[in-house]
Amino acid sequence: MFTGIVTDVGRVRAVRAGHEARIEIETAHQTAGIAHGASIACAGVCLTVVETGPGWFAVVASAETLARTTLGGWRAGTRVNLERALRLGDELGGHLVLGHVDGVAECVSLAPEGESRRAVFAVADDLARFLAVKGSVALDGVSLTVNEVDGRRFAVNIIPHTLAATTLSGLAGGARVNIEMDMLARYLARLVEDRG
Repeated sequence: MFTGIVTDVGRVRAVRAGHEARIEIETAHQTAGIAHGASIACAGVCLTVVETGPGWFAVVASAETLARTTLGGWRAGTRVNLERALRLGDELGGHLVLGHVDGVAECVSLAPEGESRRAVFAVADDLARFLAVKGSVALDGVSLTVNEVDGRRFAVNIIPHTLAATTLSGLAGGARVNIEMDMLARYLARLVEDRG
């Protein structure tokens, strides 16, 4: 489990493609302290560490993960938001994030709003029902508050600190990002469906 508070922006150093992909990521995290089998959120996707080396770790992404997320498009040099798994007693600064990405959202527009940036995204119809004003989403692993919802589109404000500390600084119109809907919204929707 994660919080959506990015702790490092890593960089893909190698990808071995196939039915599953082996991805090596450079990081500022102390890799000597990362156990094989540890979970790390990579652009919001919970992945298992299979190997480490000085300043890098490797993960394997399944065919399902490659199909449902942006990972299939990663190449050497791709910048990646990273977050180590939450430990009991850690501060919960964002919201509860599982690292189970629901799909991909597309950036429809960007506009400055003071020193922040207002970004509008579009999601698939089946995900739109989980959006709520003042609810949470994780975009490429970053916990953000939904400020506006209009059908399949929603808007978030990205503050200067988040722009500086994550890959969202490079966001452009048409960009695709991994999206995880709020866990509570998913369970509430299921509860309502079961009663319907």
